[in-house]
Amino acid sequence: MIFGTLQTFLAFVITLGILVSIHEFGHFWVARRCGVKVLRFSVGFGKALWRRTDRQGTEYVIAAIPLGGYVKMLDEREGPVPDADKEFAFNRKPVLSRIAIVAAGPIANFLLAIAALWLMYVLGVKTVLPQVEKVLPDSPAALAGIQPGDEIVQIGSIETPGWQQVNMELLSFIGENRTVDVTVKPGVPGQKPDGSEVIRQLPLNNWLVGEEDLNPIKSLGVVPYSPQIPAIVGQVVAGGAAEQAGLKPGDKILKTNGEPVQDWLAWVNLIRGHPGKTLQIEVERDGSVQGLTLMPGEKEVEGQRVGYIGAGVQSVSWPDDMTRTLQFNPLSAVPKAVQATSALTGMTLESLWKMVRGLVSVKNLSGPITIAKVAGASLQSGLENFLYFLSMLSVSLGVLNLLPIPVLDGGHLLFYLVEWVRGKPLSEKAQMFGLKIGVTLVVSVMMLALYNDISRLF
Repeated sequence: MIFGTLQTFLAFVITLGILVSIHEFGHFWVARRCGVKVLRFSVGFGKALWRRTDRQGTEYVIAAIPLGGYVKMLDEREGPVPDADKEFAFNRKPVLSRIAIVAAGPIANFLLAIAALWLMYVLGVKTVLPQVEKVLPDSPAALAGIQPGDEIVQIGSIETPGWQQVNMELLSFIGENRTVDVTVKPGVPGQKPDGSEVIRQLPLNNWLVGEEDLNPIKSLGVVPYSPQIPAIVGQVVAGGAAEQAGLKPGDKILKTNGEPVQDWLAWVNLIRGHPGKTLQIEVERDGSVQGLTLMPGEKEVEGQRVGYIGAGVQSVSWPDDMTRTLQFNPLSAVPKAVQATSALTGMTLESLWKMVRGLVSVKNLSGPITIAKVAGASLQSGLENFLYFLSMLSVSLGVLNLLPIPVLDGGHLLFYLVEWVRGKPLSEKAQMFGLKIGVTLVVSVMMLALYNDISRLF
């Protein structure tokens, strides 16, 4: 458990370290090109853990709190500047130079997203065929006539080679009342469809409005196909109920209280249904059958007490014909990465707007705890998943920083654009008033995101 927490923390530090470094380097690089003297380039806040000063007098710092960073430039508004250095002060530069310096941070984040997605496409992304195993009664999918075995080929005009793309497209329709064309290829669950394509009409009514835990595929009413997973233990958490009972990786669960166990999912449901109750299990280990006594722990999930034992399943390989690899050469991967970054940007802006309109619950906001958990999980599940997660976060950081809120880059851009149009800057009083509003908004959103994070832990 300690190792897992440490791994999650390291993944969080690596992820934020990359995002912050690239963002601040954007400001730094353009500031240098515009002739502004940079006093400090810091990744993180608080006490300096490492520092170095270059020939031009810029101090590079890695600080203890990895929740951001900053580039401090020479500026007469922040302190006295020697006459000999005034020409290098940020506030003395033309307004277009200041606009370029401020905009460079978010732009760097978009370029990072493109680079991460480009590398992901060059390395290749393995996706699972988006085939339906089960359709829930009276669900939107059932009303559309989607059948078990259907492969979801396209939603609207966008191709969906994997469940990730299905998810993204369904998210884009939040709050809408309309009928969407869903192109499917009928087949049999577990076998790659090879028939002709059929268009289904998917009815959406206030789609996902107000839902606190956005799960478009679940809301659609379909269960994705997955191969049957044998009840074989893959990992055992130190100190958990599974370890205390004597379970070991490689154990195959045969029976529980005398009843045969069909697969891992059936066993998970059985464990969840017996919190704090003693179970007699039979396992196959090294060719022999052994009996063990297991008492699941208990925790509360969505208001219900469920059992858990601290064990993971042994990974199962998917059939080759049920997976596909999206891979492009270095040249063709460039437009693909740009297109994907553009789609992520559009989805982020649309989600923010729908959150303002009340169509998306504010409980979907996430803070550092959720970012840390997802960063750890994505890093564990492979480089391609981490690169995609990094690109999503980078786009989000770029978009959020461009919002016209004083204290963010977008707020500074707004002030400088007004100065460019008027020919003179806003008054100090107006800027300070805007800054107070901006700080209040940003701190409020941060507190809400942190509250959501903590709520998800309990």
